[in-house]
Amino acid sequence: MPGSGDWRCRYPRADYDHPLMAWRETFDAHWHEIANRDNERTRRMFRYYRSVCAGALRARNLQLWQVVYSLGRPGRYDAPR
Repeated sequence: MPGSGDWRCRYPRADYDHPLMAWRETFDAHWHEIANRDNERTRRMFRYYRSVCAGALRARNLQLWQVVYSLGRPGRYDAPR
């Protein structure tokens, strides 16, 4: 079979919610720059998605999957940690 896949499941730390909330704040701060391209529904969906993900991380009720595909590389992929 050409290529191989490496599936890893991690349980993210609760403090991963900080970047999500920072992205949401940055999005809100710069909304006026993209408001002409997107509508209010898009803004609300983005805010909702970021908030729900942050809440799930805080509650430790979310898994993070990392999938690495490598084409033409035999064997296992060892990710640097």
